[in-house]
Amino acid sequence: MPDEADAIVLDNVELRLGMQEFSFDCRIPKGAITAVAGPSGSGKSTLLNLIAGFETPSHGRLLIEGEDVRGLLPSDRPVSLVFQDNNLFAHLDLFTNVGLGINPALHLGAREREMVSTALKRVGLEGFERRHPSTLSGGERQRAAFARALVRRKPVLLLDEPFAALDPGLRSAMADLLEDLHRETHNTVVIITHDADEVARLAQHVLFVDGGRISFSGPVNGFLERRDIEAVRAFLGG
Repeated sequence: MPDEADAIVLDNVELRLGMQEFSFDCRIPKGAITAVAGPSGSGKSTLLNLIAGFETPSHGRLLIEGEDVRGLLPSDRPVSLVFQDNNLFAHLDLFTNVGLGINPALHLGAREREMVSTALKRVGLEGFERRHPSTLSGGERQRAAFARALVRRKPVLLLDEPFAALDPGLRSAMADLLEDLHRETHNTVVIITHDADEVARLAQHVLFVDGGRISFSGPVNGFLERRDIEAVRAFLGG
């Protein structure tokens, strides 16, 4: 049975893609930052895609905020997404890109326009409303993607390696921003990462995916101490 402390429950969720089979059975705590780690090709993005609704399980239940969402389209699920490539539209200015998070048809009243301006200010992009993505740095584009997620006001934020393409300094700055926003919103954050230091810095909870299954699920301190799982030991650097 789902617990009120669980934001997301994957209950014996199974999926087959080509020759690979995936089987996920885990709970993601509400209001925490959960890192999804594991080797390349292990199924991390597949797990995120199942939660987001881009993949449909062949078996099992998937609950978000207590609701079985298997029949819901991605746009109808209580989640926002930030991708590695930030997914901004190059021909639109930042105000419009962020406004799409509220209404894809851009029917924005005064309140909604204020929400966009406030979100840009919160991520340090006040005054950038009429700038286009091509004029921004990688970190600024990723900040704009965070602003769009903020205006959606969904209880779950999914991030697919959002800092992977950034240099170390920008990665650190964006991690700071994510921590700040999480403290403000208290939402549930699920972030895919290949970086053990990022796991240690950001996460309260860890899911480690290996071979299409969850080989570890628990608090970050317990994860960082595990050396009995070979793939975890390799991820943590021995």
